Amino acid sequence: MRTEAWLFTGVAVFFLGIAAGYGALARDPAGLAALTVAFLMSGLVAAFLWRQYTRTGIRPEDRPGTPVRTTAGRRFPLPPPYSYAPLTTAAGAALLGWGVVEGVWLCCAGVIVLAFGVFGFVFGGRDGEGEGDGEDGREGEAGTGRGDRAPGDA
Repeated sequence: MRTEAWLFTGVAVFFLGIAAGYGALARDPAGLAALTVAFLMSGLVAAFLWRQYTRTGIRPEDRPGTPVRTTAGRRFPLPPPYSYAPLTTAAGAALLGWGVVEGVWLCCAGVIVLAFGVFGFVFGGRDGEGEGDGEDGREGEAGTGRGDRAPGDA
């Protein structure tokens, strides 16, 4: 995931540099807004990927020479089902869009609500992290998170 994080970080830095140069030379608010949004979107993806890299470490597919079968059967972290991050993000985006029509005060409120939603997506925990989550529903050995007990164990 480190490669993807570096890629999106480079894209974000590129859009930031282009937006700064465009803003200084062109004085066009529409183009500056589009470049700023492109910078923010790529920066958000880069922040998410860096956070996931620090959380999970190097993946098997990031190591050179790793066979494809090494990644078979892996589970990917999903947001918990009781998360309010999607609802908060949607409400913030709606307020921000409505604020463009109504006024700056509503835009500011939308940005604040949207920031809370994005924070919930990026830093939210996983459901059942650190618990046994074997396919048979039983806990695994000593906090390994795998259901690999012997068939005769109770």
